[in-house]
Amino acid sequence: MKRSAQTLLCCAAAVFLAGRTISIQVCRADDKPAEPAGPASFYRQVRPVLQRHCTGCHQPAKAGGKLVLTTYATAKAGGEQGTGFEAGKPDDSLLIEFITGEKPAMPKNAPPLTKDQVALISRWITEGAKDDTPPEVQDTISPESPPVYHSPPVISAVAYSPDGQLIAVSGFREILLHKADGSGLAARLVGRSQSITSLAFSPDGKLLAATGGNPALFGEVQFWNVAEKKLERSATVTTDTVFGGRFSDDGTLFAFGGADNSARILRVADAEQILKFDAHADWVMATTFSVDKKYMITISRDRSMKLSIVETGQFVDNITSITPGALKGGLMALRRHPKKDELLIGGSDGEPKLYKMIRTQARQIGDDFNKLKGYAPMTGRIFSLDFNADGTKFVAGSSTGGTGMVRIYGTEDAKLLHELKGHARGVFAVGFSPDGKHVVTGGFEGKVRIFDAETGSLEKEFIPVTVTPTVAAN
Repeated sequence: MKRSAQTLLCCAAAVFLAGRTISIQVCRADDKPAEPAGPASFYRQVRPVLQRHCTGCHQPAKAGGKLVLTTYATAKAGGEQGTGFEAGKPDDSLLIEFITGEKPAMPKNAPPLTKDQVALISRWITEGAKDDTPPEVQDTISPESPPVYHSPPVISAVAYSPDGQLIAVSGFREILLHKADGSGLAARLVGRSQSITSLAFSPDGKLLAATGGNPALFGEVQFWNVAEKKLERSATVTTDTVFGGRFSDDGTLFAFGGADNSARILRVADAEQILKFDAHADWVMATTFSVDKKYMITISRDRSMKLSIVETGQFVDNITSITPGALKGGLMALRRHPKKDELLIGGSDGEPKLYKMIRTQARQIGDDFNKLKGYAPMTGRIFSLDFNADGTKFVAGSSTGGTGMVRIYGTEDAKLLHELKGHARGVFAVGFSPDGKHVVTGGFEGKVRIFDAETGSLEKEFIPVTVTPTVAAN
């Protein structure tokens, strides 16, 4: 698997690539499918429609009705109800039956395909349903045939399980579950999103949520059953990657941001979208909830941190200053204090900052009233932050000019406690273990590092995948 610098930049700096969904309210592309001269194309026209609207429920990791629509071969093979389509016979094709009628059966729990999209698929079948997928891009990845790596993957997200037994690590089209002591791989959770941008365990540890997607195609939120190591449900959202997912403290809601400048909330039980927030002017990179779940907090590349009401979606306040120039660049990382409504942010200026959530006096032009304290600036942009369990410490990871920095700070006294050495390249993901004794980091090097949080010393370093060297052609 090749990792390009461009993939890395999106996967790390402005925030790694990612995202998609399933049985939820799918955000569809409203543009008409392109109709170049000549026969309809499966690869260029039909496949993107299926990706955006159908493969959330019909993919190798979650084959509803035993139907997989990620490739021509699997779409033709069909599922429990029979063959997917009959070349030249749209009226006899199950695929057309599923997407037409007064109340189409597919997409499930989502708006139906547009007339133009249905007409396109019908025309393609009428014209012979030919497979024009280029051989070099045939999708061969599945849970039974996981990705093969020829170099370590850029790590854009890490997360400890609440019981401290597992570390989830982002890979290419998969999540790697490692034993928390770094002694071995416990499971590979292979999905369809090429990029995984954030990882979060539910408070009870039963679910692992991932945001991501395929850039310029779809965004996805995945909910994995941790015990059974299987995809519980998925939600396809927007036509681009999504980022910065976070559970509410009771585990019933899940918030995330997107490259469409929106933030959304899903009901975890069924992955249904209950809120879309559109007040930002640039990509929404991270989200969180207030302790009581009444508010959602979002940060964006537009340099703002915003407060909104979960029940209504009403915008309440810009928590950060609105004075031009007060914030130097976009915000990339956000964490709420584990015990109270205080918010830690980081971004382009490299300075971690702590804010209180609710404004208690009228806004004055030029003020930054909610800011509680700033911390010693780091080198480069901050991409990731995490508190320890009681909120007395936090860890921050940054990247600039190809190098990385990781620091542990005291939250209240703003003291720099440790600088975790050994990161030769950018750091995009950091996390505290539940007991506060360890810190895990990941980034451009493709290495997972585990540090002693009390001493700052390196305990373990490993590449989370098996790297298979490429064989040079003679």
